[in-house]
Amino acid sequence: MFCLPGLSWIFLSALLHTVAPWGAHQPERPKQCDAPKSQSDMNSFLWRIKRAPPHPPSYLFGTIHVPYTRVWDFIPDRSKQAFHSSHNVFFELDLTDSLTILKLTSCQLLPHGENLQTLLPRDLYRRLKRHLDYVKHMMPYWMTADQRRRGLYADYLFNAIAGNWERKRPVWVMLMVNSLTEWDVRSRGTPVLDLFLAQEAERMGKVTGAGGALWRSSVTPSTGSTSLR
Repeated sequence: MFCLPGLSWIFLSALLHTVAPWGAHQPERPKQCDAPKSQSDMNSFLWRIKRAPPHPPSYLFGTIHVPYTRVWDFIPDRSKQAFHSSHNVFFELDLTDSLTILKLTSCQLLPHGENLQTLLPRDLYRRLKRHLDYVKHMMPYWMTADQRRRGLYADYLFNAIAGNWERKRPVWVMLMVNSLTEWDVRSRGTPVLDLFLAQEAERMGKVTGAGGALWRSSVTPSTGSTSLR
């Protein structure tokens, strides 16, 4: 999983600041909160598996399912070099396969006959519905000119992200709501990091595959891994 360096420290620092007595001495900000000054200071989330010569090493790279443009600049050069030099690349899921996408979509749904209105407390369900109505209203204002030139329209984008939301499992609804921001709507259509790497691997002629089995109840919704050889 890839995350911005120091994110947890920033949250903790902000939380403690709210309860500190007014006028209390503020300690110097921890170095973990500072942006990396060089590539060598960045956490690569890349593990190397050494093998006896003459076999080359293998690598395990942690990823996250967000638009690659959101994190690509924070991925260190050594991780990118390992990807480019590898002959075989294996992913958690084959996101280029339509059957995988179909199964992934299916596993998000509640069992037949169930819906969120019967599962969630009434007040929470009403808040969720009001928020989604607000997002649907704002969708035309959030779209980019490029999206419109490509023939996309607001209702299509909303349904692509939130369609059939009342039938989805709560954890997937939580992730859906998290992605219904102006920034995420504007970046809709940009491949997530896993898919971008898979497309790049195919373009470079690398051997690709998927190592994760897609089970109905055990799909990891937000993180993944990539194996490089």
